[in-house]
Amino acid sequence: MLPSTESFIEGNLLLKALSPEDRGLLIPYLEPAVVRRGDTLFSAGSSVSLISFPCEQTVITLIVSMRDGRSAETATIGREGAVGGVVSHGRLPAFSTALVQIGGPVLRLDAARLQDAKQRSTTVRNLFTRYADCLLGQVLQSVACNALHPIEERCLRWLLTLQDRIGTDALPVTHELLANMLGVQRTYLTRILRTLQVQGLIEVGRGRITILNRAQIQQVACECHGAVVSHFETVLGAVYDADGRMLFVDPPTQPRQTDPVQSAEAV
Repeated sequence: MLPSTESFIEGNLLLKALSPEDRGLLIPYLEPAVVRRGDTLFSAGSSVSLISFPCEQTVITLIVSMRDGRSAETATIGREGAVGGVVSHGRLPAFSTALVQIGGPVLRLDAARLQDAKQRSTTVRNLFTRYADCLLGQVLQSVACNALHPIEERCLRWLLTLQDRIGTDALPVTHELLANMLGVQRTYLTRILRTLQVQGLIEVGRGRITILNRAQIQQVACECHGAVVSHFETVLGAVYDADGRMLFVDPPTQPRQTDPVQSAEAV
C-alpha cells in the first residue's frame, strides 16, 4: 500500500510551499504512485495531460533525442519541481522526453486541475509561474553550457545538479547514463571521469559516482550551476543548506514591476 497523499506532499518542495488552503485545491486530485528508473513519463510529440511531482529522492530528466540516436539532457528535476504541462497546461504536445533517472515516489495531477487552482488562487499561480520561469532558466543555461563549455565542466555541472536534488555524496549514476545525458560516447566519458578521479574530485565505482570535494568542484566547474542556483534563489525563494541541498522554497508573494516572474507569463 502506498503512503498517504499528505505524506507524499511533504517530499515535494513546491507542494510543501502551498498554504493549507491552497493545498486543499489540489489534494483531492493528487494521485500517489511509484516510478522506476528507466520509466518514460512521456515522449516527445505525445500529449501530456498529467503533471508529475517527484518526491523525496526521485529525479526525472528531460532529454532531447536526435534521429541518429544520440540524446542530451536539457533539465534535471527533483523534489524542487514538477514535469509535464506545467507551462502548457497540458494542451500542447511534449517537445522532450521525460525519463526517470532515480526511481521513487511521485504525485500525479491532471494538468486541468492545476490550471483551475491557478485561476482560483493568486498564490498558487504565483508559485507555479515562478517555478516555470526557473525551469525555463535551467533549460536555457543547459543549452548554453552544452554549446560553450568543455565536457569536464559540463560533467561536473551535471553531477552538482544531481547532488542538489538528492542530497547525498554518493550518486547512483552509471557511465552509460551519464554519457547519454551529456551526449558523448561512453568510452570518452570514462576517460573524463578517470581524470576527475585522479584530481581528487570524485570517486568512480560500479553504478555510482561519489562527490569527494564539493567546494573544489564548484570552483572547477563552469558558472552554469551557480547561475541556475542563483535564479532559483531569486525567483522561487529557494533556500539551500551548506551542502547544496535545497531545503524549501518561499517565493515572494508580491511581484515587483521588474520581477523576473513576468517573463514566464510571456513564454
